[in-house]
Amino acid sequence: MAVMLLLWAAAGVFAFYAHMTVDATALAAMSDYDRASYLELPAWFSFVYALAVLPALAGSVALLLRSKFAWLLYGLSLIGVSVQFGWVFGATDLIAMKGAAATVPFPLFIFLMAVVQVWFAGITIKRRWIS
Repeated sequence: MAVMLLLWAAAGVFAFYAHMTVDATALAAMSDYDRASYLELPAWFSFVYALAVLPALAGSVALLLRSKFAWLLYGLSLIGVSVQFGWVFGATDLIAMKGAAATVPFPLFIFLMAVVQVWFAGITIKRRWIS
């Protein structure tokens, strides 16, 4: 389970890297709506995105090292995920423009994975698998 969570977190970090390194070519390939949305992201959004993925990666490493800090790190990641997608769905017109079926399932899965990470780390502490 810890290895699977590490791979999941690594995929999140890669997605964050791809988000942070969008260049003119990538912007030109986007739809007008996606390009405008990307360019209008508030400056703090990158920080929140980092908060969603980097503590998850560190939490997975902590879990593999049998450290109870995994729970705290996964908790920080859950906060980041909640703020990130809360803003995306609450402050933008993404659902109205692209529809819920196209935009909600994967972020919902990401949120559920963040909950599972916190839950699993809690179980490992409760069962004294980590300390």
